[in-house]
Amino acid sequence: MSITALAPIAGPAYPSSLGSVTDTAGADGVDFAAQLSSGLDQLQGLQDNADKLAVQAATGSLADVHDYMIASTEAKLATELTVAVRNRAVEAFNEIMRMQG
Repeated sequence: MSITALAPIAGPAYPSSLGSVTDTAGADGVDFAAQLSSGLDQLQGLQDNADKLAVQAATGSLADVHDYMIASTEAKLATELTVAVRNRAVEAFNEIMRMQG
């Protein structure tokens, strides 16, 4: 799996108007919840693959240890990206809540 697989969650297009709170689809019709779910599913897939390769490496059935190292690094970077995005979303939410007070 390449880094480009994360592209759909990396840069959302911002609609010109915010719409209602219950409307989760943007101007382009893309559902934010679906994108979020898809991104988390991709992250889980990367972690599952790294775990599978780790077991194979530990049991000696993995032919090339480099495959495990690459999968492990991909999973680590995807997790770090997810945590960073989550942290920014929480910061933005907190900032919005401060503005309303």
